[in-house]
Amino acid sequence: MNTGALFEKVEKIKMPIRIAIFLGTLVLLAGLFVYFVYIPKTEEIATTREEIAKLQQKLNQAVVRARALKKFEAEYAEVDAQFQEALRLLPNTKEIPSLLKSITQLGTDSQLEFLLFSPQKERAQDFFMEIPVSIEVSGTYHNVAIFFDKVGQMERIVNILNVSMTPQKERSTIVTARFDAVTYRFKGETDATSQAKK
Repeated sequence: MNTGALFEKVEKIKMPIRIAIFLGTLVLLAGLFVYFVYIPKTEEIATTREEIAKLQQKLNQAVVRARALKKFEAEYAEVDAQFQEALRLLPNTKEIPSLLKSITQLGTDSQLEFLLFSPQKERAQDFFMEIPVSIEVSGTYHNVAIFFDKVGQMERIVNILNVSMTPQKERSTIVTARFDAVTYRFKGETDATSQAKK
């Protein structure tokens, strides 16, 4: 079939039919475009938007957790610093004998005479052990006060409890002081094991 004959046949078709064929072709092409291109892309866009929303939600949660993590890390660092300071103030088991010697030396430096120095049995508390020492000294009231002050200035924690003072003689400036010096140490694993056995 030659081109001229084709054009003659097309010219014979009435204008309304030509317009209908043209519009039908446009509708067909538009339908094919919508079915094969637009709808799949729209579904893909909707799926992608859902994924973006989920990822955004996860990102927001991660940001909140990251902020909380920084806060917790700062709190942990602060608590750890406090714990290290407490460890520095509380002697460990190996340091107890030297600490007791230091207390004795402070008494001697304060010109006190030791009449009794008796370490007592350790007492378990929540997370630490109390180490009491019953002490009896003889000296002037002023020297006893100096000794208590020196003990209070020690780097390690030592409390003076149950203090009683009596003059050696009536109107004497020399007193006999009885008290308990209590120091502390953290419980170790061996303490926890022995307590569990009890």
